[in-house]
Amino acid sequence: MSAAPTAHRPSGTGTGASVKAVVGLLVLFEFVSGFLQMGMVPLLPKIGDRLGATDSDLSWVVAVQLLAAAVCVPAFGRLGDLHGHRLLLRISLATVATGTCLVALAPSFETLLLGRVLQGPLAALLPLEIALVRDRLPVELARRAIARLVGALTVGSLLGALAMGSADEVLGDIRLTLLLPAVLTVACVPVAFLRIPESRRLATGRVDLPGLALLGAAMIGLLVGVSAAEEKGWLTAPVLLPVAAGAVLLAVFAAVELRSADPLLDLRAMKGRGSAPFYLASFLFGVFFFGSQAPNSTFWAADPAETGYGFAFGALSISLMALPGAVCSVVGSMLTDRIAARTGYRPALMGAFVLVALSFGSFAVLHDAWWQMSLTYAVLGFAVGLALGGMPTVVVEASEPSRSGIATAVYNNVKTLGGAVAGGVFASVLGSLLTADGQDPGERAYVVLWLVAGGCALLAAGAVALAHREEGSPVAGG
Repeated sequence: MSAAPTAHRPSGTGTGASVKAVVGLLVLFEFVSGFLQMGMVPLLPKIGDRLGATDSDLSWVVAVQLLAAAVCVPAFGRLGDLHGHRLLLRISLATVATGTCLVALAPSFETLLLGRVLQGPLAALLPLEIALVRDRLPVELARRAIARLVGALTVGSLLGALAMGSADEVLGDIRLTLLLPAVLTVACVPVAFLRIPESRRLATGRVDLPGLALLGAAMIGLLVGVSAAEEKGWLTAPVLLPVAAGAVLLAVFAAVELRSADPLLDLRAMKGRGSAPFYLASFLFGVFFFGSQAPNSTFWAADPAETGYGFAFGALSISLMALPGAVCSVVGSMLTDRIAARTGYRPALMGAFVLVALSFGSFAVLHDAWWQMSLTYAVLGFAVGLALGGMPTVVVEASEPSRSGIATAVYNNVKTLGGAVAGGVFASVLGSLLTADGQDPGERAYVVLWLVAGGCALLAAGAVALAHREEGSPVAGG
């Protein structure tokens, strides 16, 4: 893809001090992004109580944001390439701030879901920031900046759940607690207008509007179909027709993208035995990584006197329950290079996915005591961190060097799509397998979810095993 320099070269990166200042602002945005992404999880049960949403409904709080992200990441990335990454970064932050305020002040569950849709560009922040630093900084400085951005996202995620749980414990009002991330995101908008320079090299071409429309319509079809399964049943026309329509639209989207000179997603990066299995593993990774977040929180919050399971935990206790997993996830991602240096990336990933499967199997069998689940969650967190650290490397090295950036974007999008689909499917399962009084998901529903998540992890391990990869050398053609 050709590139044309812009007519102006904004100042702002001329000295070492200014470089550090600009990177520091971007690091702030990523910290807030991580804070917001994980801070919602322990609050889901209380959000349901305030808005009268069931546990199965709460899975959609995660799913709709992931569906929006699946469309926003390629769309905002392409718009940033054409019109400037700083401009799209500002638009993303403003949209996310609006959505976060709407979530905090939502008078109804439907309004809250709308706010979550507006938070979709949250997933586009990191790609836009990476594009900015790669454009404005020398290679070595850009690498350090990217490492800091990823680190800030990880730290923000680690602290987000704990801070939000603690805030809820102190404030005692879920709406006041949700205003905390709203204030943070609103504060980021004017900060984005301080010293951040615009990209100097903009791409030529156009936005793939047909591809964007097809992808959005396919996501809506899948969402409508899966959401109807809870009430209508899986083998009914209100479910099968929109799901089938979504699948057809995805196939049409793939055909259009493969023929487009300026595709929204370059699906060519996914072709071949050297690449395709890793993308399949990425989709399955998204299923168990994102899909299990809301159900785990609602299980821990369930009152055993009413449901026969759970621990009646509040938001702070849920945060503390998940803390070992979050810490171990950071450790796992930091040790990825060392482990892979001894075993190779593919064996390391296979081992990580098998460990994930064993963890979900443990959840299915051992969930009567909180310490059992917390200990298992630590093991699960380490395995997920190892996978998070290893998957981008194998995806990039399985692609042609000229497509490494596109390959990373496709990987993130496929993983997000897996999480969105899982959120819908898991919500319907929770809404179908109820307790005897029909008021709450039954214990069996959670066991089914954990077994499905574990099965997806085993399939991901199998996909990685089937991939053709020579350690240390990229695959040129697949």
